[in-house]
Amino acid sequence: MVAQMPARDFAHVEHWVFDLDNTLYPPEARLFDQIELRMTAWVMRALGIGRAEADRLRRHYWETYGTTLAGLMAEHAVDPGPYLTEVHDISFAALAPDPALRRAIARLPGRKIVYTNACAPYAERVIAARGLAGLFDGVFGVEHAGFRPKPERAAFEAVFALGGVDPARAAMFEDDARNLAAPHAMGMRTVHVARVPEPAPHIHHHTDDLGAFVAALVP
Repeated sequence: MVAQMPARDFAHVEHWVFDLDNTLYPPEARLFDQIELRMTAWVMRALGIGRAEADRLRRHYWETYGTTLAGLMAEHAVDPGPYLTEVHDISFAALAPDPALRRAIARLPGRKIVYTNACAPYAERVIAARGLAGLFDGVFGVEHAGFRPKPERAAFEAVFALGGVDPARAAMFEDDARNLAAPHAMGMRTVHVARVPEPAPHIHHHTDDLGAFVAALVP
């Protein structure tokens, strides 16, 4: 389903920013299930705690800091490099190329980037598995934001500076509704990509079919 979406709402947009997980591939692929298992195992081993406590801490980190990594860095001074390498060492067998999505994104005018709270090497592998390699002018991970995560505005500002994104002429596609608040405040057009809409003042549009939505933006 594609929500009513006048293309004129995006007529000014020249910079297109796409989240990665559950945005450039459907949530049915369940990649994050694999990542969550590895994150929990990492927290258990690093902190010497059981699974229940690791799950509790991860919820606390997510609610307080935005990501498990941000919480680990803030409260335990964890080195992000080994953590990011390990938790993103997963199988991509569930992903398949999406030629329709590739055609739709390719037709968008202007700069196109991917920005994820994961690391850029992982993002590149996902992009390749989806048949989207070569489409984007930049692929940015949490490392490019100084390991500050979305939804922090400073994280967006750092990545947009690196990616040459002008928020006043940009749109953001994202599955996590809270991560659209800062882009909206910066003047971006915001699109929530999810099965279930989350009405909020900082969300301009909703879709559960990214390919169809993007295709409708360019006659």
